[in-house]
Amino acid sequence: MNQIQELIYLNVDFLGFIFYEKSPRFVLNHLSFDEIKSINHKGKVGVFVNESIEKIIEIAERGGLNYIQLHGDEDEHFILNLRQKLNENIKIIKVFRVGTQNLKLETWNLKPTDYFLFDTDSQSFGGTGQTFDWNILNNLEIPKPYFLSGGISLENFENIKDLNQKPFALDINSKFETEPGIKDLEKVKKIKTLLQDEL
Repeated sequence: MNQIQELIYLNVDFLGFIFYEKSPRFVLNHLSFDEIKSINHKGKVGVFVNESIEKIIEIAERGGLNYIQLHGDEDEHFILNLRQKLNENIKIIKVFRVGTQNLKLETWNLKPTDYFLFDTDSQSFGGTGQTFDWNILNNLEIPKPYFLSGGISLENFENIKDLNQKPFALDINSKFETEPGIKDLEKVKKIKTLLQDEL
């Protein structure tokens, strides 16, 4: 909890809580629902991988979440059903895992989704620290504000300037941790300063 308060003090826009039990960052190993709910922040993001709609809604309510990030194989039908049952104030972020496959965003039913997120494809559903070729995004018409994820570091963040459509936010993870789930606060401070100065 102390680190969360430090991140809030740094004025980060989003706090990610992993509700995927196979992840080394599984939040319920460290925090209770009551503790998560008590965190006074408007950007609490719950990250889910192929979870049931009922469980997502339950966790969102118990944890007082503001955003739901779907990092698995959830399709448009799933998201539409979730949107109909979820508190209307909670926003939905759909993750696209970028590898060698073609992304066909134009085929998606866009209405139930508020944001996209692009991450490096992996069998572990993220958190690899690997970067995909961001130039792929320049070949797409991206109809939603999007989060950029996947191996963002202090060394490569300036390449974001080469993107035609700039990300709505950066999802920083592995390269800004001392161990899974523990942020390197000095690196977080540094990228915030660099982003303000250069982008």
